[in-house]
Amino acid sequence: MANHSQSTKTISLGQYGIKNAKVNYQLSSDELHAETISKDQGVESSSGALAVNTGEFTGRSPLDRFIVKDDVTKDKIWWGDINIAFDSDKFQKLYDKVIDYLSDKEIYVRDSYACADENYKLNIRVINEYPWSNMFAYNMFLRPTEKELENFSPEWTVVNAPGFMADPEVDGTRQHNFAILDFTRKIALIGGTGYTGEIKKGIFSALNFILPVFKNTLPMHCSANVGKEGDTAIFFGLSGTGKTTLSTDPNRSLIGDDEHGWTKENTVFNFEGGCYAKVINLSQEQEPEIFAAIKKGAILENVIMDDNGNVDFADTSITQNTRVSYPIYHIENIRKPSIGKNPKNIFFLTADAFGVLPPISKLTPSQAAYHFISGYTAKVAGTEAGVVEPVPSFSACFGAPFMPLHPTEYAAMLSKKMKDAGVNVWLVNTGWTGGPYGVGTRMKLKYTRAMINAALNGDLHDYTYEDYHIHSVFGVAQPRTCPGVPTEVLSPRTTWNDDEAYYNMAFKLSNAFRENFKKFESYASEEVRRGGPQRYAF
Repeated sequence: MANHSQSTKTISLGQYGIKNAKVNYQLSSDELHAETISKDQGVESSSGALAVNTGEFTGRSPLDRFIVKDDVTKDKIWWGDINIAFDSDKFQKLYDKVIDYLSDKEIYVRDSYACADENYKLNIRVINEYPWSNMFAYNMFLRPTEKELENFSPEWTVVNAPGFMADPEVDGTRQHNFAILDFTRKIALIGGTGYTGEIKKGIFSALNFILPVFKNTLPMHCSANVGKEGDTAIFFGLSGTGKTTLSTDPNRSLIGDDEHGWTKENTVFNFEGGCYAKVINLSQEQEPEIFAAIKKGAILENVIMDDNGNVDFADTSITQNTRVSYPIYHIENIRKPSIGKNPKNIFFLTADAFGVLPPISKLTPSQAAYHFISGYTAKVAGTEAGVVEPVPSFSACFGAPFMPLHPTEYAAMLSKKMKDAGVNVWLVNTGWTGGPYGVGTRMKLKYTRAMINAALNGDLHDYTYEDYHIHSVFGVAQPRTCPGVPTEVLSPRTTWNDDEAYYNMAFKLSNAFRENFKKFESYASEEVRRGGPQRYAF
């Protein structure tokens, strides 16, 4: 796909209240790259990618994400620590202050859309203070043609002002940064943070409300690809579990790497027009497609480079959350349009730092619902201040910070779709084997790929007693053999060489699962509750 030059169309921002601004409308990726460098807001890496520093915030700030509570949302949103209510009048006053801040400035405006399926398309206008934020929007949202721009009418607007600092006592925010969704005004208002992920997550959080409530479509925080026979595979997983890596497969076409919808027509479509991948410890050998995508048009965030512009992907001195954003056409093997049919396999990815979950196991429908609601992975020492040993981390639906409805509503939709489509569901541990973090080793990527390929190819067929072992603590079915994987690797207990230590750790993790699930028990059916880990070995 060509990098379009600047649109000849011009627009007025008077309807938003922005006055006397110099509006750069629909600049090309190359133009925004050059603008960023000319304003000393970024530098070019040796690969040609733009490298920027997002400033104070190098990740999302979940406690500063709000939803306006009004007639549209008050009875539907799952209010609490994830979806924090914001007053409608305070939103209007804060919006007016941000608009006043952007007036008289040079700003960057982009029209784009989300959802590759025409039946679900959401037109978006993005108004940015910085050129590189606008380039991020170019990369991550879908790009309309010149013809589509002629009569473009935005339904949602993103207003992004990283340099604006809120006054918490006056504005009703927690601190100076904020990301607020207003479903009545259809505005995502972001200020006080340069972290670009807030831009995409604002719109996708909105879709996670709009699609199930109004379109009977399941929104999913997942990656997806499609095989040569037309079979679609879906990969759920929290950050660092391998979602982008494992869905980017030279033998399968990439639908997308992070956000999708599963329609009532049983199709899967990408929300996005790009990829936003972690680059911590990235290597050409392990992840050649992502490595090759880091070229002119890509944006590297918070990486360390030498004087020649060479990136040290192992350097985490700014953040563990180093990232790259690139348009999806930087990946050669992509699905056009970004829509798949006939979902056949779902993979729940977890980086189990306790080292007790099998590297792959097949889930029953009740186990699938339980693990989807749980959304487990683990934090390891060094990723956050104070973390010195593995800590279980649960995020409902593998994306709780972006889910405005109660998690069991998404789980019920997923369960129905899985049953209707006859989908196989697999739990894949991309984390540790032979012991917990600090003792064992990380699962080899080549083994994980071999296991996923075996599941996709049908080599891990419907299990019988002889083919699978039922895990005595978690109750999941782990295959006894798998092409391309040493047999001993398939049994986590065997890799430990210490049964007592293994089971002590396994029960420690199963207790964490049960403790986490208590908050969902009153909403979940008996069938789903039975999908959890067993209390005692049998």
